[in-house]
Amino acid sequence: RENIKTLTPYRCARDDYEEGVLLDANENSIGATVAKPPDTRELNRYPCPYQWELKALIAKHRKIAKEQIFLGVGSDEAIDMMMRIFCVPREDTIVITPPTYGMYGVCAKVNDVEVIKSPLDPLFDVNLESLFADLRPSTKLMFLCSPGNPTAKSIPLATVEAVLNDPRYDGMVVVDEAYVDFSTVPSACCLVDKYPKLIVLQTLSKAFGLAGIRLGMAISQESTIQYFNNVKAPYSVNKLTAEMAVDAFNNLPLLEANIKTILDERTRVAAALEGLPYVSKVHHSDTNFLLFVIPKAKELYKTMAEAGVVTRYRGTEMHCDGCIRVTIGTASENDAFLALLQKTAKDFGVC
Repeated sequence: RENIKTLTPYRCARDDYEEGVLLDANENSIGATVAKPPDTRELNRYPCPYQWELKALIAKHRKIAKEQIFLGVGSDEAIDMMMRIFCVPREDTIVITPPTYGMYGVCAKVNDVEVIKSPLDPLFDVNLESLFADLRPSTKLMFLCSPGNPTAKSIPLATVEAVLNDPRYDGMVVVDEAYVDFSTVPSACCLVDKYPKLIVLQTLSKAFGLAGIRLGMAISQESTIQYFNNVKAPYSVNKLTAEMAVDAFNNLPLLEANIKTILDERTRVAAALEGLPYVSKVHHSDTNFLLFVIPKAKELYKTMAEAGVVTRYRGTEMHCDGCIRVTIGTASENDAFLALLQKTAKDFGVC
């Protein structure tokens, strides 16, 4: 948007100075009003607006430059910001590939941007010809969810590159990789230096197990990330969130161990579901959840939730008739799910 190109970003107190006798930001120099002993966090002071320590750790892990990273309150903040940066309300459009993550449509609606739906095929693959046929000159953002939610399926990097190389579209291509650490398909971060119109979204809510701190990121070329930094609120990532994230990136062996545990459990739960005669399909998964087809899915989902095991009914989504999505939990949680599923199926006469 032209108004974004010419926007003078808000300059906050910590843009210029972070140390010394800080009497510039109208903070409370006496200290934080908390009922815990004093610590070294200095919560009465604003955080670094750009979180360079954390970005350096992320950059090392993802093999990118720290200047190519925007940090926000979950990846949802980045999604909303892209609508505001790239799309003129009531003029521009975005394209999504259902079944997919619901926040793309919600953020578009909030920002008064029309959504074009270009469905995946029944195998949850991108149909490139249909996708390009659905595009309009007004389309500024294309969202590709990989691995997908609820599809659990990754999009090959070759497909992503085919989209990026096609002259029929010159808008931004957004690859949402919330579940990438569970997949054998590499991250599209490796393509960022090559393609100026690529934006990769990631989060610490899934493999890192830090949904409670609300931290996500957009990764793109530095010139694009500068627009994010110009538009963002001055201190959107707080000190406690940054501290937990730094701890996580300093403990990557724990991340790898937890991923292995989840993948082992995913294999076990998938095999158990496939062994049930009334489960007609368990979709391949590159994520920490499974999507499976079962008769009376909605009734089973509701009854199980009322009995204390909560999954998600996805039968209203395109190509997801009769589908339930179940997150892979701990071994005991997965056992509880499988036991209750079988009992409930029997009660409903499914088996």
